[in-house]
Amino acid sequence: MITKPFVCVLLALCAFEASAAAPACVSLEQGWVRLTPGAMRMAAGFARIRNGCASEVVVVGAGSKAFADVSLHETTVVQGVSRMREIERLPIAAGAVAELKPGGLHLMLMQPEVPLAEGAQLPLRLSLEDGAKVDGMLQVRRDAPAR
Repeated sequence: MITKPFVCVLLALCAFEASAAAPACVSLEQGWVRLTPGAMRMAAGFARIRNGCASEVVVVGAGSKAFADVSLHETTVVQGVSRMREIERLPIAAGAVAELKPGGLHLMLMQPEVPLAEGAQLPLRLSLEDGAKVDGMLQVRRDAPAR
C-alpha cells in the first residue's frame, strides 16, 4: 500500500529533475580559468557557450563548488577608460555562440574554495532563464588556449 504513493513521489521528483536539466543543444566549450599569482581571492573565467537550440536561451546565473561566488561580467572601454559591470542576463540567439574572453564578457570567480593549480579541472554550472542548468568544466591555465 505504501509503495504506490512512494513511487508517485519518486516519479514526480525525477520529472522535476529532468525538467531542470539542460537542453542537449546548449553546451559550455573550451572553459578555462587564468592561473592567479599567489593566493588571490578572485580569478577570471572564460569559455564559449554554444546555443544549438532552435530558439534563444538566456543565461541568468552561474555557480561553482570551487568558488564562493560566480557572476557574469563585461569589460568595456569608454573614452579610454576600462569599466567592468555585472551582467544579469546574457541572451544567446538560436545557433549562436557567446564568447567569454579576456577584455570582454567573462566570469568573475570569487573566493576560491580550493587552491588553483595549473591543469586542475573546476566545475561550472550555468543557470538559464527557463530553469535549465548547463554543466561544464573550467581548466586552470597560465595562458589562453589556442583557438
